[in-house]
Amino acid sequence: MERQLKAREIETLRERFGRMAVAILSDYRGMTVKEASVLRNVCREAAVELRVVKNTFLREVTKGTPYQDALRPHIKGMTMVAWSFEDPTAAARVLTAYARKNDKMKVKCLLLDGKVLPASDVGVMARMPGKDQLRAQLLATFQAPAQQFVRTLAAAAQDFEWLLDARKRALG
Repeated sequence: MERQLKAREIETLRERFGRMAVAILSDYRGMTVKEASVLRNVCREAAVELRVVKNTFLREVTKGTPYQDALRPHIKGMTMVAWSFEDPTAAARVLTAYARKNDKMKVKCLLLDGKVLPASDVGVMARMPGKDQLRAQLLATFQAPAQQFVRTLAAAAQDFEWLLDARKRALG
């Protein structure tokens, strides 16, 4: 690979690591091209970027970062990186679901908030609610007091209406 292409690839990787919400490193040894294509398509649908990365590029990109030393033991063998830029749980959900179907892909580690977490934490992260679900829960929490207040105000008028209706039936 030409020097300029290598420099451009390293810069692209630096940019991705700079704006990521989460990155998951995995080993794809033994996967067929068809299996890798299926994984790429699933990742694309979930807004997760997936790339096979040379270990030398990965070492260069992580040089000088807070997670450089913790990540170094995981940069060996065949390395595939999945980045999620919006929803931190998206990449974990996609890779965990795929790993259940295909035992050839092995997660190496998870990079979150400048910390390198073990592969076992990917499953934990996959079970967490996604960004949209958390937003919906927060909105429901904000709306709950107002909804209860409206129900309380309406209850008095409704109770009075039921009282009149009951009296009408009793007389009628």
